[in-house]
Amino acid sequence: MTVDKAHKPVRVSHRGAATRSALLEAAAHVFRTVGFARAGVSEVVEHAGASVGSLYHHFTGKADLYMALYEDFQQRQQDRTHRAVSHARDAGEGDPTRLMYTAASAYLDGAIEERETTLLFFCGDGPPGFDSQLRERLREWTDRNVALFRKAEEPVDEALLMVVSGTMLVAVTEVVRRSDADARRLADDITSLLSRLEPRDRRDQRTG
Repeated sequence: MTVDKAHKPVRVSHRGAATRSALLEAAAHVFRTVGFARAGVSEVVEHAGASVGSLYHHFTGKADLYMALYEDFQQRQQDRTHRAVSHARDAGEGDPTRLMYTAASAYLDGAIEERETTLLFFCGDGPPGFDSQLRERLREWTDRNVALFRKAEEPVDEALLMVVSGTMLVAVTEVVRRSDADARRLADDITSLLSRLEPRDRRDQRTG
């Protein structure tokens, strides 16, 4: 089963939502402990105190569990970057490039804050096809941020955003493998280096 066919949202009752949440928490624990490849459905339901039938009522299997965990993580990351950009804008920041780096910094901070969860998705031990799915979701994150930045005072250099998106994939992979202090120093260094890049319109104005 490939990940693009695995995840399917379903409506659940309050009791069903509690069971689903318990299964996701158990899956996260099991995946962190033994890795996705070695994890079994039986271990997940045992840790959740649920039945195999209840798992398959909510999910199609362990790949679906993995993708549901990732969707939740990515939503939290999107919320973090949205809040960071909104706060910066409320404080008077109108430069779309600086807003972009604010979002990148917030994304890295979230990855460090949820280090164990982040490692689940950036360790190379996921369902078949997940690596390409991860790259696609980071592109979607960038696309959503393009919409945010377009509300700023200047147009956004989308090519620059693509460079930042690709850098973020490598950056997250590295920072989550460092100690907190080292990870935050590296995250600051990465965003500092990114801030030296210039949008195309500014380069044109400077060289024109």
